[in-house]
Amino acid sequence: MGPEKRSSVSQTPEPRQDSNNEGLLTTSASRSPAPAKDEPILPSYNDQSSIRRHGLFRINTAGKSGRSGVHPIYFLKVCFKSTCTLSMLVNILWPFVPAAITLHFARPDLHVWIFAINYIAMVPSANLLGFAGGELAKKLPKVLGVLLETTLTSGVEIVLFMVLLKQDNGGNLVPVIQAAILGAILANLLLCLGMCFFFGGMRRNEQEFHEAIAEAGSGLLLVAGFGLLIPSAFYSALSGSVSQHFTQELLTANTLAISRATAVILIFAFLIHNTIFDEILEFDEEQDEDGHKEMKRAKLTLTECFIAIAIALACVCMSAVFLVQEIEHIVHERGVPDNFMGLILVPLVEKAAEHLTAIDEAWDNQINFALFHCLAPSIQTALLNAPLAVIVGWGLGIEMGLNFEIFMIVLLVLSILVVGNFLRDGKSTWLEGGLCVLVYVIIAVTTWYYPNPTEVSTNSPEHVIAGHE
Repeated sequence: MGPEKRSSVSQTPEPRQDSNNEGLLTTSASRSPAPAKDEPILPSYNDQSSIRRHGLFRINTAGKSGRSGVHPIYFLKVCFKSTCTLSMLVNILWPFVPAAITLHFARPDLHVWIFAINYIAMVPSANLLGFAGGELAKKLPKVLGVLLETTLTSGVEIVLFMVLLKQDNGGNLVPVIQAAILGAILANLLLCLGMCFFFGGMRRNEQEFHEAIAEAGSGLLLVAGFGLLIPSAFYSALSGSVSQHFTQELLTANTLAISRATAVILIFAFLIHNTIFDEILEFDEEQDEDGHKEMKRAKLTLTECFIAIAIALACVCMSAVFLVQEIEHIVHERGVPDNFMGLILVPLVEKAAEHLTAIDEAWDNQINFALFHCLAPSIQTALLNAPLAVIVGWGLGIEMGLNFEIFMIVLLVLSILVVGNFLRDGKSTWLEGGLCVLVYVIIAVTTWYYPNPTEVSTNSPEHVIAGHE
């Protein structure tokens, strides 16, 4: 009876008044007795006919859990299993979180151990933040959801920057913050993108991605890199022209003013930029080779998403505070260079969860999602997080600027050009990914031998004065 009824409804001409709301209700009522055989038991993320929108939240998508409220045991199981095997393995590190908190208060004299355990504890906390953000993102329109997920994972970076600024004493942590800004971009562009290309290319000859994401992403990165380069170029160009009329103090003040103005402009650029489209990501979902598993996977409710985000943020903030407090001891007592700490160590831990997500997406042939998870955080770091650190430092009376070491800013610009060249043809292979990772390893080795800013610096007043002497 059900199929015959649907057929008669589709073949019989509808009265004119059925085009209004009353007619729609009548049609819906007439169809309601028919059994929905073809409708899946679980919500389908890829079934476009099952998607309805109500405000910001999507209905009948893969983000729908089929539950409401909070179920503690089920909540813990879903969070532990996460979205992929890599994320689940990372959750094994959760015992380090209470251990790190306990050790900080019980043995504050064990600086190396406190730093190491909190460094490890940051990984599962950031992983939970990324997972909960991803669960919440699937309940939103795709573009807004991915942007929210990226913002939450970048929250770890923002927290670290703010804690570093708060713990700064006379500008001693400013070089670490500056190196961490560039290091976060390099880690996403070279390490994360390289691993996505490499692992995605292991299962297929090549992967094709949409040119809109590649062109808009690489273009925005180039503009952002140019914006970050300007203060350093200004300082370096005029450092040899210091005289009685154009003093070193005036040069430093002008560079700081340019940095702050640039920060405001970059934030404005972040607010107006738009790099992806719903259709691209919807098409990429259909390419998901594990889509059937994703539809059957247990998911968090809306309330559980917010609870998980709150727990993860609390753990991330505590680990960040404890970690930053030990940086000075690690740098001075253990001989770890400032630039290596900021350019390599800090970005690796703050981006670990996001990198795992992107690699899993590339492995499942969702290369557009993976590419966005590599490029969007880099753009957000350059256009939002770095300018935000400058403005907050301005408010705290800290001379936090965008006057980077020439060595580091050159690395950034060259990395953007290299990645842009790989993205130009709209295809990726495992070889291109391997080359990106190798370049990152070379940068890491070189940074280890780069002297601390207190000893040698290309962009500091001491360097200019020594040059004139």
